[in-house]
Amino acid sequence: MYEQILYEVDDPIATITMNRPDTLNAHTPRMGDEIRHAFAQAEKDERVVAIILTGSGRGFCAGADMKELDKISRGGARWETPNELEADPGDPEVDADFRGTYTYPMAIPKPVIAAINGPAAGMGVPIALACDIRFMSDRAILTTSFSRRGLIAEWGISWMLAQAVGPAQALDLLFSARRVGAEECASMGLVNRVVPHDELMATARDYAMELATYCSPASMRVMKRQVYKDLTERLGPAEKEAIARMIDTFGSDDFREGVVSFMEKRPPKFKRVQR
Repeated sequence: MYEQILYEVDDPIATITMNRPDTLNAHTPRMGDEIRHAFAQAEKDERVVAIILTGSGRGFCAGADMKELDKISRGGARWETPNELEADPGDPEVDADFRGTYTYPMAIPKPVIAAINGPAAGMGVPIALACDIRFMSDRAILTTSFSRRGLIAEWGISWMLAQAVGPAQALDLLFSARRVGAEECASMGLVNRVVPHDELMATARDYAMELATYCSPASMRVMKRQVYKDLTERLGPAEKEAIARMIDTFGSDDFREGVVSFMEKRPPKFKRVQR
């Protein structure tokens, strides 16, 4: 049913690829619904430990499709999600603040990795920021674009960008909408790592494979929930909840397997998780 993305599961990795290469993967309402639906499938699939989001061709996501924006500016009809693409991804135990229109990857109980293979512009930036880990091609650039289109900081980017790089850097990127190269993105903490372009997908897959081989999916699920929830908490309540969860973990199968596998000097065999 997907027309504008590609979706592939190769145990233990699901790869979602925005697939409008002729437009640098300019975002449309249908693409948004297809990505959301694919995330919901990956979330439910027990084979999937980690999810990679990337773009086909030369771009990651060039922002909203200008033809769609032109329709909106002229008062055109709004997109209605087809029944077959209806989906509600995200752990229901995660606060609704992290389950927004494009922020829901933060509520997916599995690691989400953005492989930024080319230009990320406009709404392509908050889409990348909603991923947990970001690897960037040395050929890629980023621009927020909004101020140069008479728009505002869309889709929660004001919060996510300030969390990632601090308010002064965030306001610079939002005010100026200047083009930022990969190395500068890394230096300000906007991405985790810059890699040679031809090694980007291999790097993302190797990282995901290492998580699947050595790390407890149940642990990562709880850690992800802790990190995002604690962004809006004070230290005291965050520590108290962490202690309670730690004590609960002492009786888990994964804790026993983690200890035994270390003692036996072998990779652990953790159970997979699904929503």
